[in-house]
Amino acid sequence: MRDRIEALDVLRGMALLGILIMNVQAFAMPQAAYMNPTAWGRLEGIDLVAWLVSHLFADQKMMALFSMLFGAGIVLFTERAEAAGRPAVALHFRRQSWLLLFGVVHAYLIWYGDVLFTYAVCGMLLYPCRRLTPAVQLMLGLALLAVASAIFLLLGGTMTAWPEAERLALQVEWHPPAEQLQAEILRHRSGWLEQLPYRAEMAFEMQTFTLLVWGLWRAAGLMLIGMALYRLGVVTGQADRRVYMAMLAAALILGLPVVAYGIFWNFANDWGPHSLFFGAQYNYWGSVPVSLGWVACVMLALKAALFPGLARKLAAVGRTAFSQYILQSVLCSLIFQGYGLGWFGRVERSEQLGIVLAIWLLQLWLAPLWLRHFHYGPLEWLWRSLTYQCAQPFKR
Repeated sequence: MRDRIEALDVLRGMALLGILIMNVQAFAMPQAAYMNPTAWGRLEGIDLVAWLVSHLFADQKMMALFSMLFGAGIVLFTERAEAAGRPAVALHFRRQSWLLLFGVVHAYLIWYGDVLFTYAVCGMLLYPCRRLTPAVQLMLGLALLAVASAIFLLLGGTMTAWPEAERLALQVEWHPPAEQLQAEILRHRSGWLEQLPYRAEMAFEMQTFTLLVWGLWRAAGLMLIGMALYRLGVVTGQADRRVYMAMLAAALILGLPVVAYGIFWNFANDWGPHSLFFGAQYNYWGSVPVSLGWVACVMLALKAALFPGLARKLAAVGRTAFSQYILQSVLCSLIFQGYGLGWFGRVERSEQLGIVLAIWLLQLWLAPLWLRHFHYGPLEWLWRSLTYQCAQPFKR
């Protein structure tokens, strides 16, 4: 591929693999366990360690990094289109429209936890912001992040005034009784067609209510930050080493302690429903500097030419990230759902990380092998061909 920015590809590959650490929980366990680890599964010994490590280093951090890179990609794509004399507006909105459709198909047919739909909506809304100064993009990004935070704090602060039925419904959703958990497990162990109504219901909720109260503000805010970091040369490896050291220090001194205190707060408050509104705020905000710490680690490693073989493999994963993201969903569905192995509700958190490692090794092997023979991943090729309205070169 011409004009690839290796640092962006390596970051994208790392973020894509890292996202699976959290997504596997959503594939393997009842829904409540994703936000409330006491709702299902063992939370002691090696399983507690697995949850702690995942929460500290991956939960919302990898998705934050991936969102930033998507924002950077918007600026990069439109800059290159304009430099080539192509209609950037038409190409951008066609590209996002097809991504939105891919997200709908992914959510309704494979996994309701799809993020492509949200990214496409944000990508359309943020197009006018691509030329703002980095300072304005950073401030606007933080402001958008604050909107979702304010919504949850407001909901939590007014919870005592809710009708009793709504408070009871939240309690049941946050910590489902045994019979409800068993019903959810049986549903996920059923066939693909039997799961379709539930999957459609959850996908619709993700693309409407969850998008409006959380996803839109979180993803759009991070994309704006990503635009600024691209313009400043941070995610392309062009920033000074001292910048990356400062980012790493912020992750270690600010981000991780805030996330860790959130863990303490939630356990001290017995993981009650207030953890959804108040306890989650520590990770919501702490995940931002931690994700920047990941950026710093990758950039410092690239500058020092550490692990060149791994960097090449991660770059290959990053170049095929769309295809690899869908592959993760397909593999996890076949492992955990009833139309595959049916392991839903049977795999503890430590064992889930073993499955994650196996999928990582597969993807790190498969991506470079694929790119030896093809210019793009299969879905990247399709997306690009639809965007430009003509078949792109595929086989080398």
